[in-house]
Amino acid sequence: MSKERDKFDLEERLIEFAVRVIRTAESLPKTKTGNHIDLDFC
Repeated sequence: MSKERDKFDLEERLIEFAVRVIRTAESLPKTKTGNHIDLDFC
């Protein structure tokens, strides 16, 4: 693999990871514990 392709793959994986973190944080219940974990995520 070329370095340019490696960079693209890493960038794509980071974007996908960020989307999963945001979706997970948004799906947490609006409780004291859920809000605390949400703040840790974001």
